[in-house]
Formats: sequence, structure tokens, C-alpha cells
Amino acid sequence: MADTFPSTISRAEVPANRRRGGDIRVLLSPRTVAATAGFMGILTLASGEYVAEHYHPYSEEYLYVVEGLLTLTIDGHAIEVGADQAVLVPIGVRHRAENRGGQTVRAVFHLGPLAPSPELGHVDTEELPHPGEHQVVVGDRA
Repeated sequence: MADTFPSTISRAEVPANRRRGGDIRVLLSPRTVAATAGFMGILTLASGEYVAEHYHPYSEEYLYVVEGLLTLTIDGHAIEVGADQAVLVPIGVRHRAENRGGQTVRAVFHLGPLAPSPELGHVDTEELPHPGEHQVVVGDRA
């Protein structure tokens, strides 16, 4: 946890979580800055990469695409979210993020409220691309 307030977190300070696919880095969380209402980070997807389908039983997810074109499949319906566009994924709704284009996708995400415990925050609904990789618990309160 951060020792001083306010504190800043750099993308380079946070290890990539690639277990579900892509490069997911949680920057502001209970662990990094003692957040109590949610967590925020950045998703980077190279061409052809994806984040496996999942849902959040306790949190809604806000996504803002900074760069590239993100294909987001929400409850089976694919939509394209381009740079400077945002989308809300409601609580309990299955979603999958893909980069079907040639340019890297960078998107900022925020989830809230927090699940009662970190392991309850995500429910995977498809096989993970890197299941053996060490899981960085997103939004960990520890």
C-alpha cells in the first residue's frame, strides 16, 4: 500500500497481468493507494490479442478507449469502441475485449463497487489464454 497521500502510480510500477489475455495493469486499487470504492487501470491489447469472456458479479465496468479500435462483445453482441469513446458494462453482464485491428488498443478501465473479497470479483466464462500464469488479484484489498 502507498505510504503517502496523495500518491501517484506509474504503469511501469505495476506488473502486467496476462492470465486473462492482453496486458492488464491495475494502477489505483485497495492495495496500491488504499482505495475503498473501486479500482482503475489500463488495458493494452496488441493486434490479435483479447481478454477472455468474464463478468463481474458485484461491479460495473467503465471502459474508455484512448487509442485504437476495441471490439467489445457484451452478452453476445459485438460493438466497436474507438478512440475517445466510452462504454459501460453493467454488473453481471458477460463481456470480452478484442483487438481485431492492426493498431495497438489502449483503454482505461474502472470497476466499482468492490466485491466483498478479490476472488469474487471476476467469473470467467471461457477458457483463459494463459491459465498457468500467476494471477495478480485485481482490486486486492491486502
